Amino acid sequence: MDVAERRARLALRHRLTADTRADDPTDVARSLLALHGTDPSSVYVGAWARMNDGRVADVERALYEDRSLIRFMGMRRTVFVTSLDVAPVLVAACSRPVAARERRLLVSMLADSGIASDASGVPAWLAEAEEVALRALKERGEATAAELASDDPRLSTELVLSRGKSYEGRQKLASRLLLLLAAEGRVVRARPRGSWQSHQYRWAHLTDWIPGGLADWDPQEAETEAARRWLHTFGPAPADDLRWWAGWTKTQTKRALTELRPVEVDLDGTPGLLLPDDLAETPAPEPWAALLPSLDSTPMGWQNRGWFLGDHGPRLFDRNGNIGPSLWWNGRIVGGWAQDADGEIVCRILEDVGADARDAVATEAERLASRLGDVRLTARARGRTWLEEELAG
Repeated sequence: MDVAERRARLALRHRLTADTRADDPTDVARSLLALHGTDPSSVYVGAWARMNDGRVADVERALYEDRSLIRFMGMRRTVFVTSLDVAPVLVAACSRPVAARERRLLVSMLADSGIASDASGVPAWLAEAEEVALRALKERGEATAAELASDDPRLSTELVLSRGKSYEGRQKLASRLLLLLAAEGRVVRARPRGSWQSHQYRWAHLTDWIPGGLADWDPQEAETEAARRWLHTFGPAPADDLRWWAGWTKTQTKRALTELRPVEVDLDGTPGLLLPDDLAETPAPEPWAALLPSLDSTPMGWQNRGWFLGDHGPRLFDRNGNIGPSLWWNGRIVGGWAQDADGEIVCRILEDVGADARDAVATEAERLASRLGDVRLTARARGRTWLEEELAG
């Protein structure tokens, strides 16, 4: 299966062509499994790139009024936004293993803080603190971590992060506890304080936010379903890409794939996997261009990115492996973009792609600029890339 087929699938299944754009951001999130949400603005810009006429209000309505989208901590301990039908699968398959690790770490930090006479008493103390936090959320409806910390002395217990390291820090229990409860599917990030770019969220009890909560999946069945959805969206691809994306162990990955029995295909000398009922050739899409935001779910869907990234990685990724804003032309990354000091969208094409591509990129830049208006995007949860530094300057 050649690169042209992989790029055609990416274009159509990730809704990046004019013919595949959606009217509803929920359809966009479902098509990608989830929108990367560590940087709040990436959710909006990533959805707009795949929508006919998306605006801030459309995404906010889906998140906070219709509540057809939900934020959750999932794959690789990262925040995502997904649809309510996909969320239960990803929570059971990816979030709860994260929660188990977070719980062990929190118990260890509490033991170090001396809140109990010996380590054996920490789990019981933590269980009481959880009930206090959940009860307070029920009473308040929504609350920030700081507000919860003020409700009970236990929730303001100070934790030491990375003790003894040069970057040692301190955090109140309420903040850490809410992260744990969210990963376990018991609380949810609600509307943020401030603008749509803010990452300071209010929190709500999940069953208050979504009546009935999320459907309960068996973990192994959820792993299989998550792998099936990933292969449909990102396949064909090597098993290691799935393992990296999901944050799974080799055992989890092998177990899920064994249930699916995918077909092995040759990806220019590298073995890749594809669902057995997904072998039909994809029709070539019309030429297309896209401006995707930092941490977008498309480039962050694979660990092995050479077939669409080429040699541009050093200019477009930060030191921690996070991609910055990227320019796409017909299924591959050909450059990057940024806002300059005046808020103008500045694009840099890093190879000769021809006049049609340059015109298409300019059209997409204008489309994005009209949606941003006076808004200034800032790098959050990552460092600025080499190209961003150059363009923004």
